[in-house]
Amino acid sequence: MIRKGFKKSMEFPGTDPDRQAARDFVSRMDRDYFSVYSPREIRVHIQLAQGLTSDHPVRLKVAPREKNRFNIVIVAFDYFSEFSILCGLLASFGLDIRTADVYTFSDRRPSAVPALPAHGRRKKIPRARDSRKKIVDVFEVSPRPGETFSVSRWKEFESELHALVRLLCDGLFQEARERLNRRLIERLEKERGPLADLLYPVEVRFDNRANKHWTAMDVHSKDTPAFLYALSNALSMRDIDIHKVRVQSVRAEARDRFYITDRQGRKIRGEREQKTLRMALVLIKQFTYFLPRAPDPARALRYFDQLLDRVIERKSPKALALLLRKKEGLILLARLLGTGDFLWEDFLRMQFENLMPVLEDFKARALRPGKERLRRELAARLAQGATVEEKKRILNEYKDREMFSIDMKHLVMPKSTLIDFSRALTDLAEVIVDQALAVGHAALIRKHGRPRLETGRECPFAVCGLGKFGGREMGYASDIELLFVYGGPGRTDGPDPVENSLYFERVCQEILRLIEARQEGIFHIDLRLRPDGSKGPLAVALERFRTYYHAAGEAAPFERQALIKLRRVAGEPSLGRQLEAHRDGFVYGAAPWDRDAAIRLRRRQIRELVAPGTVNVKYSPGGIIDIEYAAQYLQIEHGRDHPELRTPNTLEALDQLRRLRILAGDEHDRLREAYLFLRNLIDGLRMVRGNARDLILPDVASEEFKFLARRLGYHETGWEKSAGALDRDVRRHMKAVDRFFSGRFNPS
Repeated sequence: MIRKGFKKSMEFPGTDPDRQAARDFVSRMDRDYFSVYSPREIRVHIQLAQGLTSDHPVRLKVAPREKNRFNIVIVAFDYFSEFSILCGLLASFGLDIRTADVYTFSDRRPSAVPALPAHGRRKKIPRARDSRKKIVDVFEVSPRPGETFSVSRWKEFESELHALVRLLCDGLFQEARERLNRRLIERLEKERGPLADLLYPVEVRFDNRANKHWTAMDVHSKDTPAFLYALSNALSMRDIDIHKVRVQSVRAEARDRFYITDRQGRKIRGEREQKTLRMALVLIKQFTYFLPRAPDPARALRYFDQLLDRVIERKSPKALALLLRKKEGLILLARLLGTGDFLWEDFLRMQFENLMPVLEDFKARALRPGKERLRRELAARLAQGATVEEKKRILNEYKDREMFSIDMKHLVMPKSTLIDFSRALTDLAEVIVDQALAVGHAALIRKHGRPRLETGRECPFAVCGLGKFGGREMGYASDIELLFVYGGPGRTDGPDPVENSLYFERVCQEILRLIEARQEGIFHIDLRLRPDGSKGPLAVALERFRTYYHAAGEAAPFERQALIKLRRVAGEPSLGRQLEAHRDGFVYGAAPWDRDAAIRLRRRQIRELVAPGTVNVKYSPGGIIDIEYAAQYLQIEHGRDHPELRTPNTLEALDQLRRLRILAGDEHDRLREAYLFLRNLIDGLRMVRGNARDLILPDVASEEFKFLARRLGYHETGWEKSAGALDRDVRRHMKAVDRFFSGRFNPS
């Protein structure tokens, strides 16, 4: 019922356009609006609405009340997800919403709404200046314990409100949500302790009889910090339009009514539709409280929403739905989904059906179960495949499952070290290469027979690792650098005989075909370090290996250095030992080492691979390559007299260099600490970006750098402080490495 005296109080002086705009405002408001607000309050709302323009799409009025409470009136143009943005902004300023009434312009004009009287002689009233839909949101709020809402805070609130609504005005809904999430999560982190236990049940009921046009949704639960934001944000994420809201907080209980439709303006009628929305609403609301555990909260929430879609599409698998309702499961998913694109793109998205068993099993399974156990498990599974294609599928499913398990354990179990993680990845890579070789070998033997040397003895074949794989130093998105070597010339003894060179070329091709990988991701096989590079055959004969890697051979100085990392990983052990022995003679032999040429190559890398004004964690002065090169230079120079230096692993080489006093104790400690720091930094960059090649640090002031700091465990009070702490550590370590490298190898 419209309040008594409404007509008289609503007489609005001013120009005809002003009166027409006021009339338009009144005519498009829901009937309940006039029973909630007095004519005086409505007059204020109209004045705020008339101040809206494209440049100023939102207006605000703050009025203090008794008992440290405030009325906040927000009038704005209507944008999708706007209400959730407003609720989140209030929560981010430490304000609890005690009551709220939200009204949105309707395209349906009520017939029994009073008209505004014209003054003097009746004139033709011009068209309103802006007939866009508007919202009126009135919040009664109170600061949380320890918070204040002073005039300066009002101004800060207003400034951030304008920035967020401008983003909505420009259609940048995701950007607005992510900007708000960052601010809100910083607020929630201050209350991190109690929030983890706030998984109170949420009761959701739907009523399609309460309103002719909209579905009424009643939500009852314990009132918790940012509750209304979590709820309304969940609705907007599920493409639900909010038309009207009535919010009440009664004795720590939230009793909220939302009037909603889908984006096409239809009611939420179907039982399955309501059940799906109820489940998504509750889970997103619960998950929101665990976003402080995510390095990138916005990404975590976005991927969680996509994960829910997959649960819903598969009619909600009970096991996964149960996990999503557990505190431990939500914490785990917040950490994983907020880490970066790498896990989502490579594992969660592709391996959804296998996700639940891995999540259940990861705590019980050791980070490094051991190569033999992995080999037995995979061999048993491959035996069940009847064809090569079936074996290929089994091989890659096992690889992806184990990779996900290793990645997840390293991410969520802080006690796991970088070294353990690298060894676990390397163990898995060795087993995958070994079993791919066995499958490819067996298939070709059936067709061509066994390869024989000219003496009649079976021709051996070995697979060697190089680079990070050879050094047992693999990380996120590391590729696998391989070198294939066979014993020598001869022919196969089967019904379709071929030369050994062709046979082993096909073995290599089978290995490459069997192991699937993203172009820039983990298990991408790199054969560029083989003799003659990309121009040479995939598999090289032992004799060619010996002549190429020889003091008088064609190998360039950098290839001599790269061969330090050579290590047999699969195939014939005796051939592998021959290759490693030849490596020792070539790399650590009496042939002079041209240190100056190596230094020139390093300078060239800086000139050509580091863009001006950027910091490349690998190639910039003081980058990780300076530590690796420093160890390798000293290994080559001293390895002839000290066989213990002949290791492909950088940290082991540094330890031996210290033991031999080639490195002083403080030099060793600085290099080791910097190496571990930079390795973690590189892994963090790859996880955040999902790209193995891009190792340029983002700008310190960027959101990406802040996410990187959180991913690496920097949790200072405020994201800027965390980013600053990471920046200081990057500078400190890289400066120390550059100072050592320049002083030891490149004195000016």
